[in-house]
Order: sequence, then C-alpha cells, then structure tokens
Amino acid sequence: MRCEVVAIGTELLLGQVVDSNSAWIGEKLAEAGIDSHFQVKVGDNIERVEAALRIALDRSDVVICCGGLGPTQDDITREALARVMGVALERDPEMVAVIDAILAGRDRPCPPSNARQADRPVGASFLRQTLGTAPGLACPVGDKVVYAVPGVPHEMEDMVERAVLPDLVARAGERATIRSRTLRTWGLAESVLAEMLAPRLEYLDAAPGGPTVAFLASGMEGIKVRATVKAPTEAEAVAALDAEEQMLRSILGDAVFGVDDETMEHVIGELLGQRRWSLALAESMTGGLVSSRIVDTPGASTWFKGGVVTYASEVKLNVLGVGEGPVISEECAVQMAEGARKLLDTDVGLSVTGVAGPGRQENQPVGTAWLGVALPTGSEAVHVRLPGDRVRIRQLAATSVLDLLRRRLLALGPQ
Repeated sequence: MRCEVVAIGTELLLGQVVDSNSAWIGEKLAEAGIDSHFQVKVGDNIERVEAALRIALDRSDVVICCGGLGPTQDDITREALARVMGVALERDPEMVAVIDAILAGRDRPCPPSNARQADRPVGASFLRQTLGTAPGLACPVGDKVVYAVPGVPHEMEDMVERAVLPDLVARAGERATIRSRTLRTWGLAESVLAEMLAPRLEYLDAAPGGPTVAFLASGMEGIKVRATVKAPTEAEAVAALDAEEQMLRSILGDAVFGVDDETMEHVIGELLGQRRWSLALAESMTGGLVSSRIVDTPGASTWFKGGVVTYASEVKLNVLGVGEGPVISEECAVQMAEGARKLLDTDVGLSVTGVAGPGRQENQPVGTAWLGVALPTGSEAVHVRLPGDRVRIRQLAATSVLDLLRRRLLALGPQ
C-alpha cells in the first residue's frame, strides 16, 4: 500500500510556517510499514487543491491531507474533496451539536461560521475530534480513500494515531515496519564515500527486498549514510539494520563517528570516560565554539574541565606559555594544547589556531587551520584547509579538532 501526504495552506508555500506535519506523518507511516513516495504542499486555492488530490490518487492508494478544515472562508479542503468525489456537501446536525458542545464547554460562543466544520461530502464519514473543534474526514474515492485531518499539529497527531493509522493498517492487510539507521561520517567527501560503497550499493540493487542505502549531505555535520529496511516485525528490522551497519562500518572504517543523533562531542565524551581522562581546550579561531558544543553535551562536566579563548597573540604567550613566533603554525598549535593541559591539569589538551577570514593572516590563506592535541602518550598538530566563509570555516574547524581527538583515542586501542 502506498500513501501520499498533501499539506494544504498558502502559509506553507510562503515559508511562514514550516511543514512539520508531513515529516511526522512520514515517520509514522514508516513505523507502520506503509510506503510513502510523495509529499506535496499546495496553497489555499480550490482548483489547485483538487488537482493535487487527483494527482495523488492517481499514483497512490491512500492520501492523507492536512489542513483546511477550519471555519474560515479559506478553509476549502471539504469543498475540494467533494469535487474529487463528484458529490455535494451536506451538513450533519449531529456534528453541529458536537461542535456547539465543545465550544460551550470552553465558555465560548458558537459563531455561525463554525457550523461549516460539520459539512462533509456525501458518502464521507467523520473522524471524531478530541482536542479541537474540527472533525476529520474519511472520503472513499472508488477503491481508494482520502483522509482529511486538521493542520494544527497536536490535533493532527492525535487524529492520525487514534483513527487514521489503525484503519490504514487494517486496509494494508499485513503488518510490516520500516526502520532506518544513519551512520554519521567525517573527513571524507560524498564522492569518495560513493566510490567506497559502490560495490555494496550494486549488490543491494540486485537484491530486491533488502536494505537500501542513501547519502545525506549535512554540511557542518558531515555526510550521513542512511540504511533503510522493511520487515514484517520490529525485531527483524533491527536485526537487518544491525547486519547492514556492520557491513557499512567494515567498508568505511573510522570515518564513521556516530549513529543517528550521536554528535562528535558525545562520542568524545564516551571515549574519554572509558579512560577516565579529562579534557582542556585552547581556542583561537573558533573563539569558544568547541567549548560551547561540549557543554551542550549531557554529562560533560565529568570529563571537561574548561577552555581558554586565546584570540590575541599575547594571550597565547602570557596564558598558555606559547613561545615567540608565528601563531598559525604547527609549533603554536602543539604548545597551545600542551599549555591548556598544564594550565587546567588535565589528561588531554586540544587546540585550534588558524585563519577564518576574510583576509590573510601571517601570509596564510583563509581556511588554514592547525589542530593540536596533547595526550599522555605525546603531542602533535595537524594542518587542514577548510572551505567556505568565516562562519563555515569556524564550524568545520570545531568538528575537525574533535574528530582529530576521536581518531587518536581510537588509535590507542581499548582501555
């Protein structure tokens, strides 16, 4: 069974409201094992809403449309559905009484316009409301069906979970679940990842019914590799994802730093926690950005002692004990990391220095960065060139220095 989502409202097209409803419905459809190949947004125009619904019904078995069920003149979903069904609208006296009772219970008058919410196409049935005044609709169109639900998110979520999904599952005839898992990577371009995974993708393409793999470029968060499976049960879906994750990790190696919502700083915290090591930071070009990300991580106080923003050259010298010489250099990055480690009495020191732009500094081009790390086993610095504007360069530098520490901690082996 294929289900399409049609979100109705001109405000969605103008960007005044973000269409979170379609994303939520898509997630719930996946959990129920129902395929959803299209999501559409359309403005408050009856001809365009009718056209969108007809197109959706041509290519899908079920349509869920959100919004346009209110009492005002621009709420035209009911009228559009009647056109699609080829029937008239009828006003249901019992639903008028229900709406009146809801408003009376809130000590609110019932204006005549609210009675519009009791209109339904002939042959359609109401989906009872429990949170708002607008009932939903279940509209048969031949052997297909359109569900109309309110656009207010909490009203929509209640109605979909309570009334729409159970009916959809019953119509599907068999239970299934669709699950995804996302591996988060850093340090490899999307094209490189694609080349590394090409043989695996070719194998999966030749094996219908197995996992599918897709790439998601996420800017400051690196490249995500998402595996998706459809299986009869939750346990079978999880087992298939476990197997595919291991296969992908065997190909990508330590480029994978986390899964799903795991951030780089979360992973760093786990690795440091395993060794009961503490961390100190010395930041120049990132200006405290790395420290800010770390303290956003729950439990960071158990392994992060603090950081020093040494933006000016004299602060590097006076606070961290950096020697005279270029501050955008390997030597400076190492001395900053070692200085932070000594100053805050930690096991690990981490540093960033470089040129965020817009102009060159010490004759170094914009995007130049030196990342330093000081461990009990020794110190080093790594040179990187980062693309983008000032904001992007600083963000990339923050993730890159955390990734450097992650890789060095992994190289030490298990504690």
